[in-house]
Amino acid sequence: MSFRVDERTTEFVEIDRFDGGVGWIAHPDERMQRASHALVVDGDRTPSGDDVWVFDPVDVEGVDRLLADLGEVAGVVVCLDRHTRDAAELANRHDVPVYLPEFFDGVTDELDAPVARFSDDISDTGLEAHTVVDNRFWQEVAVYNPDNGTLLVPEAVGTSSYFLAGDERLGVHPVLRLSPPTDALSGFAPERVLVGHGSGVTTAAAVALENALLNSRRGTPRLYAGMIRQFLPL
Repeated sequence: MSFRVDERTTEFVEIDRFDGGVGWIAHPDERMQRASHALVVDGDRTPSGDDVWVFDPVDVEGVDRLLADLGEVAGVVVCLDRHTRDAAELANRHDVPVYLPEFFDGVTDELDAPVARFSDDISDTGLEAHTVVDNRFWQEVAVYNPDNGTLLVPEAVGTSSYFLAGDERLGVHPVLRLSPPTDALSGFAPERVLVGHGSGVTTAAAVALENALLNSRRGTPRLYAGMIRQFLPL
């Protein structure tokens, strides 16, 4: 769901701040804990030399000030086909395109904004795009910054309660639990993992990611039982 500028929420929580980016959750009380992020890269698109790239944003009053502290917005990126969220609103406000992976189908129809496409590298920023899921029901890319070890995964893994089984710090999405995206994500040893639902994992992130993938199937019964208790309380 998108919000017009004059209908933006006025409450948000800042998350995942580090030297190179920041995140926010626009609706802290929301069960899904939709998280948005901005990453900073050196560039020549803006006078300051610091380009800010915004990922899967949910608009909120005050977010422009949050972004201005980092630099100037150079682009807004949608990393999951169903995460258009408020990408068009934010892109239009900053007079930049919405960037989509080349293989995304049908997403442009949902965006009332100029659209640009990218493949393995997001517009020559050095931010790498890696396909996580590509089928008729689900299209997703993860973004990796090799300069600082930041891995952003919008949906396949998360930290919201409905992603986690037992004492997991990072969990695979319930729909992907029995067939986790191991091939797509196991090659990373990130310093931090930022996610589209919940706060990121910023300590021992590589271990958390490895455990999430290894224990995905084993933790499925416990996760589903917890989801039943959470969403259908007796």
